[in-house]
Amino acid sequence: MPLYLIPKPPPHFTDSARSIPQRAPPAMALLHLLHKTATTILNSSKPHIFSSSSHFSTSFLITKTPKKFKKKRKKKDSPRTNLVQTQPNLVRHFENILLRDAHFRFLTKAKEFLSKQPQQVLLLDEAGKLHQQLGFPRGRKVIRSIQRHPLIFQTYRHTDNKMWFGFTDFMDELLREEQGIMNELERERVDVVRKLLMMSVNKRIPLSKIYHNRLLFGIPEDFRDRVAKYPNYFRVVVEEDGKRVLELVNWDPTLAMSALEKEFLVDEDKVKKAFKFPMKHGKELELDVEGERKLNMLNTLPLVSPYSDGSKLDLWTLEAEKYRVGVIHEFLSLTLEKRAYIHNIVEFKDELCLTKHTYQMLLKQPWTFYLAGTEMNWCVFLKDAYGEDGVLINKDPQIEFNEKLYMYAEMQELESESYISKK
Repeated sequence: MPLYLIPKPPPHFTDSARSIPQRAPPAMALLHLLHKTATTILNSSKPHIFSSSSHFSTSFLITKTPKKFKKKRKKKDSPRTNLVQTQPNLVRHFENILLRDAHFRFLTKAKEFLSKQPQQVLLLDEAGKLHQQLGFPRGRKVIRSIQRHPLIFQTYRHTDNKMWFGFTDFMDELLREEQGIMNELERERVDVVRKLLMMSVNKRIPLSKIYHNRLLFGIPEDFRDRVAKYPNYFRVVVEEDGKRVLELVNWDPTLAMSALEKEFLVDEDKVKKAFKFPMKHGKELELDVEGERKLNMLNTLPLVSPYSDGSKLDLWTLEAEKYRVGVIHEFLSLTLEKRAYIHNIVEFKDELCLTKHTYQMLLKQPWTFYLAGTEMNWCVFLKDAYGEDGVLINKDPQIEFNEKLYMYAEMQELESESYISKK
């Protein structure tokens, strides 16, 4: 029936019916009344199951997913935690050396920092704010790190009623012993600095860079004053911005022979296997293993001397890569432990003509280099400098002293005077 033919409701119709739109069919109005009446009866006769007056308990309802049923989110890969080496390729004794570095970080950093302080002491309250300089975990109390090495560090109350910490008398003796070692090896350290300058692009390196990495090469803390004793080797130039730069005075051809070249004279086959620069070739050559090795040897030898001018080489040529590999090898051979962290290498990037692809370059030479640690803070080792047990084959006297210092740092008390003299 058309809407305009629907009759109006009678006057005596209920209010409920009046609430229905006038154009709605009577059947719809009836259904609306039935629904409203049923809802009213239910609400008045029975309380709601979740109302406050209900006698039913709701404690059985699980409102939160138990932790054991939650899906564990996979941690995102981060270069801060990702290991350089995969599990099958890990060399445990190299990785353990980095763990040792982390274990003795407070010892080595606090030793260097305290040695430069007036009277070699530091206010304990001030030390608690220097977690980065002293190498203890941020948020921890420095006293906990001090108490780990009772033979090395001590705390005491001064006349000003404030707590200080410094070296023990026993540590003072060890420091005098170390100073004697550095004095004896001064000439050798001078040659190390000369070789670094000879490898650099313009035969000059800022003094600050050498100072920041002095422990890597066993250079004494006061070497900036000692270079004045060797005017035939070094010259200090002050640039316009006030930066002090160390320059090489005379080139010495006897020092311009790398460790790799010396090794080549002794064991030619060993050096031939040290590096590989694969030559691309088609499958149609059908080379066997020996044939491919001989073909690659055309690329591998001759190596480019690290004491040549690398700035004249085209950046992405094979000769340039050979040069950079040789520079890293020679750089590591000059260090005390034949290894270096990424921050040590990067500091000399401009002077040694290195690129940002040094990490990938070294990964391609696993026969000579081993990269340990994480992708953000990796360390590169000269593999041939270590034995199968992970011990340096040739130990510098400074390394022997450091190992003795680590031994005493782990002790809680001295066993006997005879024990000390033997060590």
